[in-house]
Parts: sequence; C-alpha cells; structure tokens
Amino acid sequence: MATLAPRFDCLTCGACCKNPDENVAEGYLWYLEVKGTDLLKKPDLKKKFVVYDESGVPHLRLDPSGRCAALVGKLGDRVRCTIYQLRPKGCRMLEAGEPRCIQARKERGID
Repeated sequence: MATLAPRFDCLTCGACCKNPDENVAEGYLWYLEVKGTDLLKKPDLKKKFVVYDESGVPHLRLDPSGRCAALVGKLGDRVRCTIYQLRPKGCRMLEAGEPRCIQARKERGID
C-alpha cells in the first residue's frame, strides 16, 4: 500500500509567516530583514509593515502574536500575503515542503 506524500499549500498554511519558536525562546523579536526590496520604496506600506531594530536594520513588522503583519487569514485554513509582490528575499527563498516549512507547520500544529 502506497503512502501519499503530504500536500504543501501555502495559501492554506501561513506557518512560516510567524516568528519561529526558537526566535521567541531566545528573545529575538525581529524576524525577517527587509533589505533591498521595493517595499522600502512605498511610504504607506513601509510605515505599516516595516520596523527597525536597534541597529537601524529594517524588518517585517510582527503583530503581538508574532505573526507577520502583512498576513491575513487564519493559519492552517486560508491565508494571503498582502505584500506578496514586494515580499523580502527571506520570504522568497523559503519553499513549500522544505525542512524550515515542515518545522514551522509542526510548531503551529498544521499537519
């Protein structure tokens, strides 16, 4: 009997859009750097979705739960990135089903 591989659908997940438990445990409040993205060239979006750390490095803003402020919807159900075309390199590099994806899903209870 063959085992089916899990299906990774980013539009029903969003787990990677939340600060990883390891970062939280270490007190690291800044998640993804926003260097070299057109997001920084959009004043309204920059004000809404970017914060600067103590060294002046721009990062995506997280809501109080540690989730990216640009993500809308319910994790594990239906989500959407409101800055998808302007998302930073860190977001673009993560691929569905890779180890970091699987870890994020596990941390958020998404099977």
